[in-house]
Amino acid sequence: MWNEIELLLNEDTGQLPVGLGQECGTALYQVDTLLQISSSEKVQPIKAVLLSLINLSFFRSGSLHLIHIPSKQTLLTKVHSRSMVETDMSVVKYLLSNPILLCLSSQGKGDYVLSKWEVDPTSALVSAQSFADSSLIQGKENVLIFSYFINILSTWDIYSLTLIWDWPLIHIEEFLLTTESDSSQMRSLIVFALPTMQQLYSLEVSPVSSLVQSVICTVDPVSIVVMRSLTEALPENRLSRLLHKHKFTEAENFAIQFGLDVELVYKVKANTILEKMASASLESYGQEDLLALGNEAKENLQKIQDNQFVVNYCINAPWPLYETTREMLNYAKVRVRGLFVLRAQARLTTFCEAFGIEKFSGIAWTEFLNNEDVFKIIVFQLEEGNLACAQYLWLRHQADFESSFDEKMLKDLLNAIHFTAPMEELCAWLKNFVIPFSRRVVPDGQKILAKWLEQAARNLELTDKANWPENGLQVAEIFFTSKNQGELGVTAFGKWTSLRCGDCEEIQRLKKLINDLQELRNLYRKYNCRLTFCDFEKENATTIVFRMLDKILAPELVPSILEKFIKPYLCEHNLQKDELLLQYVKDLLERCRTRSISVFETAWEAKAAAVIGCISDTDLKFDAVLQIMHGAVVPWSAAVEQLVKQHLEMNHVKVKLLQESYRLMEMKKLLRTYGIRDTNLLKDKLARYILKQDTPTCLEDALKIVEAYMLPTGEVYFLRMMGLINKGRGEESLTLLKSLPLAKAEEIAERLTLWGRLVLKNKADDLEEVPRFFTPQKNSVKKYEHEENLKLFETLASLQEYFGIFLSGEEYRNPPLISALLEGHISSYERVRSTSKSRHVQAVNCNSEGGKPKTPLTESRLYRLALLLQVSEHELGEKLALRALDDGKVEVAVNICRAFYENSWNENTGKLLFAVCQRLCHMLGADVPMIIPDGMDLPAVIHDLAGQAATLCSPDLVLDCLELCKYTSLAKEIHGQCQMDNYEFTTTSSGGDKDPYKEWTYDDFFKEDGIVLDPQTSLPVAYELTSAVLPVCEDKLYPLESQSLAHRTFMEGHNFLLPVGSPFSAAVQNLLECSQFQLALHLTVCAFGSCLQHSISNTMPLSPSEKPQNDLLLTETRSFLMAMREKSCSVIKTSVLNLLHKVFNSRVIDQKLALGYCTVLSKEEMFNKLWEVINNSWQNYRKVLAVALVGAELADQYGEAEEKRKFQELVIDAEWGIQLGKFGISFETVFRQPPIRKKELIRVLVQNPEVDTALILNYCSTFTLDSDAALQLCIETLLLQNSNTNDVEDDSAESSERQPHSTLLARTLKIIPLLNSTKDLVMSLSGILYKLDPYDYETLEIVLRVIQSADEKNTSIQLSQALSLLKHLKSYIRISPPVDLEHQYVLEQMIPLSPAARTRLPFHLLFFRTTQCFWNIVCAELSEETFPTLLLISKLMKVSLDTFHMSAVRHVFEKKLKPKILEMRSSGCTSIVNKETIKTVRALQSYLLAIVNPEWAVAMAHKIAQEFPTGPDHIQALKFCLYLAEKWLKSTTAKDEPHEKAEVLQRNLHLQYKRAATENVLITSNLNTGEHLKSIGKPANLIVLLYEHHSIDQRFQNPAARDYPDIHMAAKEIAEINNLDMNKICDKLLAKWLCPSTPPPGVRAIYLLQSRPMDYSSRMLFAITTSDTSPFGDTQLTFAHRTRAFRCLLYLADTSTVESLFKKPIEKVKYFLKCCLYLAEFEILNIPYTYESFHKSPKEGMIKGLWKNHSHEPRAVRLVTELSLEYQVYDPQLWNGLLQKLLGFNMPGAAWSCPPSSQVGLYSLSCSWSNLVVDLLHLVLFLSFSASCPPSPGQLQECQECFVLLLRCPVLADLDIVGLGKQYTQLDLPAFALGCLLVIPHSEKREQQIQGLLSTCKKETVLQQLDEHIDTGELVAFASQIRSLILDSIINEKLYDQFWKTKYYPLLKQHLINTHRIKELVNYFAKNNCLDDATALIQEYQKKCGNPALADVPASHLLQVKQTISVPQAVFSPFSLKAFTQLPAKIFFS
Repeated sequence: MWNEIELLLNEDTGQLPVGLGQECGTALYQVDTLLQISSSEKVQPIKAVLLSLINLSFFRSGSLHLIHIPSKQTLLTKVHSRSMVETDMSVVKYLLSNPILLCLSSQGKGDYVLSKWEVDPTSALVSAQSFADSSLIQGKENVLIFSYFINILSTWDIYSLTLIWDWPLIHIEEFLLTTESDSSQMRSLIVFALPTMQQLYSLEVSPVSSLVQSVICTVDPVSIVVMRSLTEALPENRLSRLLHKHKFTEAENFAIQFGLDVELVYKVKANTILEKMASASLESYGQEDLLALGNEAKENLQKIQDNQFVVNYCINAPWPLYETTREMLNYAKVRVRGLFVLRAQARLTTFCEAFGIEKFSGIAWTEFLNNEDVFKIIVFQLEEGNLACAQYLWLRHQADFESSFDEKMLKDLLNAIHFTAPMEELCAWLKNFVIPFSRRVVPDGQKILAKWLEQAARNLELTDKANWPENGLQVAEIFFTSKNQGELGVTAFGKWTSLRCGDCEEIQRLKKLINDLQELRNLYRKYNCRLTFCDFEKENATTIVFRMLDKILAPELVPSILEKFIKPYLCEHNLQKDELLLQYVKDLLERCRTRSISVFETAWEAKAAAVIGCISDTDLKFDAVLQIMHGAVVPWSAAVEQLVKQHLEMNHVKVKLLQESYRLMEMKKLLRTYGIRDTNLLKDKLARYILKQDTPTCLEDALKIVEAYMLPTGEVYFLRMMGLINKGRGEESLTLLKSLPLAKAEEIAERLTLWGRLVLKNKADDLEEVPRFFTPQKNSVKKYEHEENLKLFETLASLQEYFGIFLSGEEYRNPPLISALLEGHISSYERVRSTSKSRHVQAVNCNSEGGKPKTPLTESRLYRLALLLQVSEHELGEKLALRALDDGKVEVAVNICRAFYENSWNENTGKLLFAVCQRLCHMLGADVPMIIPDGMDLPAVIHDLAGQAATLCSPDLVLDCLELCKYTSLAKEIHGQCQMDNYEFTTTSSGGDKDPYKEWTYDDFFKEDGIVLDPQTSLPVAYELTSAVLPVCEDKLYPLESQSLAHRTFMEGHNFLLPVGSPFSAAVQNLLECSQFQLALHLTVCAFGSCLQHSISNTMPLSPSEKPQNDLLLTETRSFLMAMREKSCSVIKTSVLNLLHKVFNSRVIDQKLALGYCTVLSKEEMFNKLWEVINNSWQNYRKVLAVALVGAELADQYGEAEEKRKFQELVIDAEWGIQLGKFGISFETVFRQPPIRKKELIRVLVQNPEVDTALILNYCSTFTLDSDAALQLCIETLLLQNSNTNDVEDDSAESSERQPHSTLLARTLKIIPLLNSTKDLVMSLSGILYKLDPYDYETLEIVLRVIQSADEKNTSIQLSQALSLLKHLKSYIRISPPVDLEHQYVLEQMIPLSPAARTRLPFHLLFFRTTQCFWNIVCAELSEETFPTLLLISKLMKVSLDTFHMSAVRHVFEKKLKPKILEMRSSGCTSIVNKETIKTVRALQSYLLAIVNPEWAVAMAHKIAQEFPTGPDHIQALKFCLYLAEKWLKSTTAKDEPHEKAEVLQRNLHLQYKRAATENVLITSNLNTGEHLKSIGKPANLIVLLYEHHSIDQRFQNPAARDYPDIHMAAKEIAEINNLDMNKICDKLLAKWLCPSTPPPGVRAIYLLQSRPMDYSSRMLFAITTSDTSPFGDTQLTFAHRTRAFRCLLYLADTSTVESLFKKPIEKVKYFLKCCLYLAEFEILNIPYTYESFHKSPKEGMIKGLWKNHSHEPRAVRLVTELSLEYQVYDPQLWNGLLQKLLGFNMPGAAWSCPPSSQVGLYSLSCSWSNLVVDLLHLVLFLSFSASCPPSPGQLQECQECFVLLLRCPVLADLDIVGLGKQYTQLDLPAFALGCLLVIPHSEKREQQIQGLLSTCKKETVLQQLDEHIDTGELVAFASQIRSLILDSIINEKLYDQFWKTKYYPLLKQHLINTHRIKELVNYFAKNNCLDDATALIQEYQKKCGNPALADVPASHLLQVKQTISVPQAVFSPFSLKAFTQLPAKIFFS
C-alpha cells in the first residue's frame, strides 16, 4: 500500500546550465524534487499513478475544472461566487441528500462488487439494478471517484464505501480534475487524510499544474516513486532556496546582488535562531551557547528595521535565560513603547516571582506568555499545592479573569484548594481576596462558598486533627469576617448586599457550624472535654455534661473534675447540677441496660455512686439511689451495697422506698438462685416455677416473691399444698394448712376442695387426700347432700382399701348386718390380742374370700372399722372395756378409759367412764378376782375415773357421778391411810403426784395423823358401802332419773337403805379404832347424809293428813334412820374433840376448821387456849394472825366485844407485819405498840419504790396518822426520783431502777386527789421547780403537771405557759452550743451542765429570765428549719414578734444566703436562686411580711437587698422592698408623719430599682461599660448610646461571631423598666441616622430597623426614598437622605418586596439608586439636577462640563473620576488632568483606582500613557512615605497598602524599587524593605541588595513585622519568602543563641527540618550539652521523614558516644557508627 509520502523540501536544488553547460546572463533553471511516494509493503509493478494537484487558491479566480485523464478533456468548469471565495476551505462539508443507496453487494460475483439499488414506486420494492466492475478499484488508492447512474460525481472511501463528497447539482459522465488560475498566483500541492479530509502536507508548486496520469512499465517491483519538476529559476526562488539551506551569508550577498529584500534574510535568520532557542529549551545547552544565541539574535535584530517584527520577535521568542528575556523586552520597549511590550514585561515579572528564576525556560516562558487563561494556571497551581504561586498570580492578574468569572469557575477554584498548605496563609488569602472577590463578582456564588467552607471545615477534623477545632473554626469564620471588596466611590454596592441572601440554607448551616465549633473549642480548651464533631452535633448542653462525666475513668476523680470543669460549664449554660447529675445516673443506667454487659462489669456502678455523692439535694440523691438500685446488676457490687446501706441508715421520707427496692433486689437475688434472670415474667409463673423445684425453702421463697410483688399469698399456699398432695405428702399439706390463719385456711381449703372434686372426676380411686381438706359450706341446701355423699364414698372407699369389706349402699344402711359385722371383728380382735405373743398369727377374716391372709386387726383399725360401720368409738370402747373387766383385765379397761378421756372430751366419754368406774366398785366390794398391774393405785385410779366422768357426763348422769366421786374419794383416803403390804394394789409415793386442787387451794388444810389401816379390812368395806349407795340399775332410766341412793325413789318391795347399815358400822368402827377421826367423821357424815336425803326426798311431798302408800317401807326407813342418827352423833362428838386438839397443835392452823371445832367447846376454855397460843408465837405474824382471826370470830359469835377488840388489834398488827415484811420493811419495833409509834415508819414506806399510795393511805388510816404529810412526802419523792439534783436523798435509788417519768406522773396524779389540801404541796413543788436541771424537761414537766393538777389558785407560775413551752422545747433539737449565760446559770445553781444541753434549750432561762436571756439564746438558734418552733415559743413567751422576725431574717440570711452570694461572686454565676435556695428566699419573704412594723420590715429588706450584687437577685430584692414600702404607705394616712417618710422611701426605692434593673440589663447583655453605666440615670440617652454600640458594626462585619449583645432586647427592657416609649426613641434615631445633616454609618439604621416588622420597615424606607419630606418631621429630604434609605431598603428587603414597592424590575431599581447616588453628589456641589435631567443628559458632555467648572474642588474631581469610570469616558487629556489633580489633592488611593494605573487600563489604552503610568506610580508610592518614624497605626496601614500597590504594579521594572526599600528602611520597616528588594528584576543587583540589608537589619524585628503586618492574604506569598530569607540568614550566621529561647524557635526548628539542615542545630545542642533537646530534635525529624522507629530509642542510646570521641564527632562522624547501639540517624544526615 502506498501509504508513505515524504515531501523532499530539503533536497538539493542545483542550477541546470542551458546549451553547452555554461551560465549566461541571469537565466536560472532548477530541478525541484516535489515528493517521494513509497510503500511499506512489497508491491506489484505499477500500472498507473494518479496524482491530484489541488489548487488552494482557486477560489480567488472562482473556476474549478474537472478533466478526464485518458483523453485529457475538460469535462466541467464550475464558477463560484465571491462569497464562496471568501470561505475557509480548510473545512469541508459533506452532504448526503440522494435517496439512492450504494453498498457492497452480498450477491455479487466475480468483479461486480458495487450495486445500484432502486425503489419501484408501483410495487414499493427495492431491488439491485446494476453492478460495478471491481477492476476499477484494483489499485492501492484510498479514494474512489466516480459518477453513478444519475451522472452525479462523488468521492468515496474504498474500504468503508463511505461517501466523502458529491456534486448533486452537476451531471457528469466522465471527468478529469485540473486547476486553473491567474498566472500571478502561487499553487500548492496538498495531501489530505481520508475520510476526515484532514490536511497532512502542503507544497507550493508552479502556477500551471495538472493532474497527470501515465503508465510506467517496469519489470521489477517499484517501491519508491519520486516526482520532480523542472522550472525556470527566478532570483526570488533562488534566494528562498538559499534561505532554506540556512546559507544566510550567501543569501545576504545574493539579495544585495540581485537587489532583493535583504531584511528578509535577517528575518529568516532571526526565525532560524528562534528555532534553535526553542530546541535549546528541550536539549541541554551550555550557558555559553545560550548566551551566544542571545547575542546573535540581538545583533541580527538590530539590522531589522521592521519595528513590529522586532517587537513581536522579542515578545514571542522562547529566550532560554531570564536575563536575556528581560533584556530583549527592554530592547523591544526601546524600539517601540507599546502596550504589548508592557504586558510581556508584566507577565515576565509575574513569572519570575510566581515560579522563580530557577524554573525559567524558553518553552515555559512562552507557554505562560501565550496562555491567556491565567485562571486555569491559578487552579493548576492550587491543585499542585503551590499556594504561594497561586496567590501571587491572583494578586497581579485578577483583572484578567474578573469579567468572565462565574459560578463554575468559582467551583473549580474551590475544588482545587487543598488544606495541606499552611492554614494561616490559606485562610488569610481566602478571607482577604477570594471570598470578597467572589462576593462582588458572583453574588449568587455565596451558597457555593458557604457549602464549600462548611465541608472544608469539617474535613479538617480528619486531615489536621492536631489543630482541631480551631482550624475548622478559622476556616468557617472567614466567610463572615472577610471584607467586602467593593469599588471605591459613591456607587459602591459591595457592602450593601441584601440581608436576605444570608437566609439561605447553606449560610445558615455555616453559621450553625461556627457556633458549634466555638462551643466545641470551649469544650476542648476550657472544659477539657474532647468529642468528635459528629458526636457533638448529636448532643445538647445536658448530654455534653454526660459525655464529660463519661470520660472520667476513675470514680474518685469525679468530685474534683466536677468542681474544676463541669460546674463552670453548668453555670455558663444555666443548668441545675443536682437535676442533671440525677439525669446522668438515669442515662448511665439506660445505656448499660440497652447494651450487653458482663455480670462482673460494675465500673459504671462505682462511677454512679461517685456522681450520687456529688448531689446536694437529699431528695434527688435518694431518687438517684433508687435508680441505681433498680438498674444495678444482681448481685450488687460492693460499691452499690455500701451506697444503699449508707442511705438506708439516713432519716428521710424516702427510706421506705429504698427499703422496698432493697427487698426487690433480694427477690432478684433469690430468683437467681433458681436460675431466673428475667424478672419480666408473669409473677405467678415465678411462684409456680419456684414451688415446682420442691426445695426445703421453696414455699418461703415463693411467699417472698408474691409479697414483694404485692400478690395474694393464698395462691402460693394453694399451689404448694396441691403439689404436696400430688406427691402423696398429705400430712405435710395438713400441717401447712393448720399453720395458716383461720380465714386463710378456710380460703385454701375451699380451693382445695374444689380442686379435689375436679380430680375425683377423673380419678375415682384416688379418695385418700381430698376429704381431709373438706370445709363445710355455710348455708346451702346441697351442703347436707354433699357431705353425706362424701362421707358415704369415703366410708366405702376406706372399707374396701383397709378392711377388704365390700358393701353396697343398701348393705351399709342395714343396722343388723352392720352390728353382726362389728361383733365378728371385735371377737377377732380379742382373739388376736389374746394370742399376740405368737409372732406368726394370721388374722381371721370375717368375710374371707378364698382364705387369703389379711392384715391383723389392731385397736386403731377396730375403732376405724366401727366408725366406718356407724358405731361410735365410745360405744365400741364401752363394749371393749366392760368385756375386759368381765375377763378381769383391769389394765385394759383402764387404758381404754384413759385413751377416751385424753382424746375425746364429750358426754359419751363420761358415760363410758362412769360405767367402768361403777363396775370396778362393785367388783371390789364383792371381792371379785381381777388382774391388777404392778404399781397401780387402783382406788386412786377409780377416783380419777369417777372425777373424769363427772367432768364429761351428761346432765342426766351428773348426780350419780357426784355420788360416785364422793365415795370413791373416801375410799381413796382410806386407802391412803393403809399400810404398805402385799395387797393386790399399792399406794403412790408421798412425794409423787399431788392433788393440784389441794396443793393450790387448800395448801393449809389440816391433815390428821392416825394409826395405819389394814387394807384388807378397810377397803372392801368402803367399796361395799359405795356399792350400797350406788347400786346397778338394770332397768332403763328416764331423763334426769338417778341410780344413786340419795336420789333414788322408793320402789315397792325394795328397801335401798338396808344394804348400807352393815358396811357403814364396820367401816366407822375400824376408823375410830385406828384414831382416824377425820375419816370417821367424813364417812359418818356422807353415809348418814345419803340415807337421810333418800328418806327425805321420798317423804317430803307428803302432807301431814296424807297417808303414805307403803307404810311398811316408810316405817323401816324411819327406824333405820333413827338408829343410824344415834350412831352418827356419838361418832361425830368423839371425833370433833380429838380433832380440835390436833388442829391447835398442828404446824398450820386451819382457821375455819378450828373455828368450827371451837364452836363445840365452851368459850372460856377456848379464849384462854387462843391467848396462850398467841403469846407463845412471838414474831410469827402469820400464826398470830391465824389464831387472832379465830379468836375474833369466836368472840364475835359469842358477843364478847372486848375480846373481839383485842383480837382485832392483834390482827391488824399481824397483818401489817406480814405485808411490810413482803417489802423488806421490819415491823418489829412497833408491833403491839400504840398508834403514835406507827408514824416512825412513814418515811421508810415513802422511800420504798414498791410501796404504793394505797398502802400508805391505808397505813395512815389504820393508825390514824396525818395522810397529807405522808402523801406530800410521797409525791416529792416520786417526782425527784429521776432528777439530777441532790435536794432529796434517795436511799433506795441504789437498789431500784429508774422508772419512766410517765409512770411517776401517773402515780403522782393518782395521789393528788387523795390530799385534803394542796397548798403545802404547791408551795413545796414551786420551790423545788427552781432548783431542777433546766434541761431535764421530763422532770420539769411532771412537776408542773402535778402543780397544775393540784388546782391551786395562788401560784406564781403560769402553768399552761410553762407546759406549752416545755412541749415546744421537747419537740425542738438544738443546733448551736450553749451560750455563756447557760454556763453562768449552772454555776449559780451549783449543778453540773447536763449532756442534754447540746440538744436542748434551758427552760429556766427562757421562762423565768425571759427579759435577760431569751434573745441571747434564741437568736443563735434561728434557722429556716427551727423558725416554726421558735416562732411558737416567741408567741408563747409574748416577746416582740417583730424583733423575732427581724432576728430570723438576719440570721437565716447570714447562715444560708450570704455564703451563697460569696460563692456566686467567685464562680461567676448571676443568681443564687435555685431549687435549693428558693425555699430560703421564700421563707425570708414570709418573715418580712410577718413584721407588723412596716418601717422595720422595709429597712431590713433594704439592708438585705444591699447585700446582693447587681443582678436578678438584687432586682427581686428591690421589688420586694417596693412592695413593703407600698404596703407601709397604704397603712398610713396623708396627715400622718410616717406617710411622708413612706413616700420618700418609696421614691428612693423606686429610683434604686430602676437604676439596678437597668444596670442588670446592661450586665446581662454584656453592655456594662463605663460610658453606659454613667448614663443609667438617663435611660433615654442610654438607649441611644446602646444603638451606637461598636458591636453593631462588628456584627455586620462578622455575622457568625458569638456573644454579640442583643441591643434590641436590652433597649426594650430598659424602656419597660423606665416607662419609656420605645417607638418614639426609634423614630428619633431613624430621623437622626436616615435624615441627618452629616451622613452617619448606615448599619445602625439597618440594625434598628431589624427590630421592626419587615412590612413596616420596607414601607417606611420606601416612603423616604420617594418622598420630598421626612416622615419624622418637616425636614426636607435630599438625595443623600433618599439614597441612605434606598440602601437600607435594598439591604433589608428581598428582591420581590423591592420590586413590588417600586413596581419595577430590580435592575431598574438599582439603576435608580445609582442615579440617586450621583445626584446626591451633584446636590452637595450645588449643581441642580433631577433624576429625569440626569438620565437624559449626554454623559461625556456632563463630565467635561463638571470638570471644566469644578476641577478646583476635590469632591468634584472624585465625582468626575467615578462618572468617567462608570460611563467609560477615557479621554487622555481629561485623564491626565484628573490624575494630576488626584495626586495634588493627596488622594493616591483614588488615583490608583483609575484605569491608567490598573492593568485593564494599561493594556487597553494607547502607548502614550506609559510614561504617565510610571510617573503616577512613583508619585503614589512616595506620597505614602511621608510618615514619621516610628509610624502610627494609620501610617503603617498606608505603608502596607503601598507595598501591595508595588506588587500589583504592571510596570514594576520601571520603578525605583531600591529607593522604595530605603524608604521602608528609614521607617524601621525592614520586612517591607526586604519585600521590595525581592522584586528587583536584576538578579545580581537583587542578591547584593538583599545581602546588604540582611547584614544590617535585626532578624527578630523582621519576623515580628511579618507576623504583624505582612502575613495577610494579599502578601502571604511574599511573607513566606521573606521568612525563609531571614531563617536562612539565621542558620548561615549560626544565631541560635539569639533565637533558642524565643517564640521564633519552633519556626526556626521547623525550617531546619523542612530543609533537612538540622545537623547544625544538633551540633549546637551537643556543644552546649543539651542532649535532651538534641534528642527531641532528631526524633521529630525522623518522624517527619516517615521513620518514627527512632522515636522509641532512649536518649542515652540515641546520643551514646565513645569516650575518645567528642560529642559533635560522635553524632555526625562516620567513624562513630559503632558507638551507637540503636542509631540509624547517620543514614539521614549523610
